[in-house]
Amino acid sequence: MTQSSLRSSVSLDPARPIVVAQGLSKIFSDFWFRAKARAVDGIDFEIRPHEIFGLLGPNGSGKSTAIKLMLGLLRKSKGRLTVFDRDPGDVSVKARIGYLPEESYMYRFLNPQETLDYFGKLFGIPRQIRRRRADELLEMVGLEGAAHRAVGEFSKGMTRRLGLAQALMNDPEFLILDEPTSGLDPIGTRQVKDLLLDLRRRGKTILLSSHLLADVEDVCDRVAVLYGGKIRAEGTGDELLCDTQRTTIHTPRLRSATIAKIDELVRREEGVSIERVDSPRQKLEDLFLKIVEQARLEQTATSGAGHGGHTAAFLMGGAGSQEPDSTRSVVEELQAVAPPRPAPQPVPTDSRAPTASVVEELMSPTTPLTPGPTPRTTDQAPPPASLDRSLIDDLVDGRPEKQK
Repeated sequence: MTQSSLRSSVSLDPARPIVVAQGLSKIFSDFWFRAKARAVDGIDFEIRPHEIFGLLGPNGSGKSTAIKLMLGLLRKSKGRLTVFDRDPGDVSVKARIGYLPEESYMYRFLNPQETLDYFGKLFGIPRQIRRRRADELLEMVGLEGAAHRAVGEFSKGMTRRLGLAQALMNDPEFLILDEPTSGLDPIGTRQVKDLLLDLRRRGKTILLSSHLLADVEDVCDRVAVLYGGKIRAEGTGDELLCDTQRTTIHTPRLRSATIAKIDELVRREEGVSIERVDSPRQKLEDLFLKIVEQARLEQTATSGAGHGGHTAAFLMGGAGSQEPDSTRSVVEELQAVAPPRPAPQPVPTDSRAPTASVVEELMSPTTPLTPGPTPRTTDQAPPPASLDRSLIDDLVDGRPEKQK
């Protein structure tokens, strides 16, 4: 079953949540089936279409367990959990999910091109589309210059970039990212955040689990904070972070005399005084990126990961995507590239047909059985034309491997 046929087997109502959890619990037991650890304890939450949902909490709070339950890697102990209105263990659900685990496990002796091609095969993506997607994704994450290096030579940050490309290879509708910016430099961190915002605008739904609270604050629409397997707080950034006890006023730089008059007015009208007056500071991230951008403009050489490009075209979705349908069968692919067959010619009765096949040549009694060169006559059929290598590759990609 191809990737698109798996997608079509599940319909998605835009008004319905992608993930629904009600009283979800996961209890790990010992050998005697006694409760050993309650990793997730009766949590309720929803992940809505086209939003970035943040999952926060310290180590051991239940974040990774909740993610594994959504992926169908663990079975729940109690409660209800659905993904795309199906049980998470349904194969048709897994075809619509992209997953970046906390640690990227890659084959060390494959290069990025081969790695993405391998994961594309797992989703049944045709060879030509796999190669096109791999090129676009490597350019997007800034690894086009290292496309033919062995993954075992990569730093952790470069491996995380490749892991993000792998998670997007099947063009998922629901993207689960566990610590996506772990090991990335500030440039890569900013690129990942910009990419997540761009994917949300293009209709993707994203679950982001991270210990970097600033990253979550920058991109997430809603956040749930876990502790001890329970959700302690949930809501939008404004609902959770707004300080209702203070007021902030931003103005251009003021003279000290003007500030004194404002303080006097506030004392008279509100009965309070100005607590602090300071000048705004830019973020260290912004300063770092400004320095790096200046170095790039000066064309300073570097052997690390590149800056990264635009979002891959096949992730655009809708009318913007120019990618052909990936559900075409191998036969349709061959018909699309194979040249038309010539019209059959009448076979002479007094001589062998000039288009005789290789099998007929071998079975002919006139074929010599002993090796050695034979003189070629004018009536001898020309050797068969060599097969197009791309047709052979398509046949191999579409045919199950023979049992050895």
